[in-house]
Amino acid sequence: MNDLMTKSLAQIVNNNHRAAMVFEKYHLDFCCKGKRSLQEACTEKELKIEEVISELQTTEQVNSSSSDVDYNRLSLAQLSEYIVLIHHSFVKKESPAILGYLQKVASKHGDRHPEMIKVLQLFTAVKEEMEHHMQKEELVLFPRIKEVEKIVNEGKEIIINHTYLLSPINMMEQEHDHAGSLLAEIRNLTDNFTPPVDACTTYRLIYAALEAFELDLHRHVHLENNILFPKALKLFNVTNSCSLN
Repeated sequence: MNDLMTKSLAQIVNNNHRAAMVFEKYHLDFCCKGKRSLQEACTEKELKIEEVISELQTTEQVNSSSSDVDYNRLSLAQLSEYIVLIHHSFVKKESPAILGYLQKVASKHGDRHPEMIKVLQLFTAVKEEMEHHMQKEELVLFPRIKEVEKIVNEGKEIIINHTYLLSPINMMEQEHDHAGSLLAEIRNLTDNFTPPVDACTTYRLIYAALEAFELDLHRHVHLENNILFPKALKLFNVTNSCSLN
């Protein structure tokens, strides 16, 4: 138990991806705030850490026999491609549909539920930011990560300054934080995605879609912030040559 208490949220999910479901249940941010220990996170949320650890240990038993993807065993190129295929594709597919439903709900129910007008504004910002964000990853950062990994695998010297990766990674992490904060605000406005009693079918659908979108973003950001980016930056420790090009 003490071992889990002192581990960071990111470490726990890295070792057992099913822990993400437990953290989502208790609204513990394992992506943008993944560096906090489980003890710190539970104290902040006023949670009984024994209950959280008990659920985590249950998922560990399930995970031990799981055949799901082990992200830590993927090359950085493979992990980058996985993120684009699974998470970028999800955002590109779901965000236009969610926005369309939100526009309808805000237009029809905004007089009785003005919070939906604000939710529409917030998600519009999320959609626009994520589109630009993913484009920068696909056209700039991920190709750079693949390039550096290829250099290392070929046993060559890295003659690129570490800021070649560090600068765009810092930018991506800042954008992750901002997108996460916008979705957290949406969660607060919607009372944890709980539809009002007079909600129509579309209203209920959009709440479920927003919750799924936030869940996917958390897993998406976790793979980048806590696995892909640290491993990519660690490649520069393989060689002593990090001189300016």
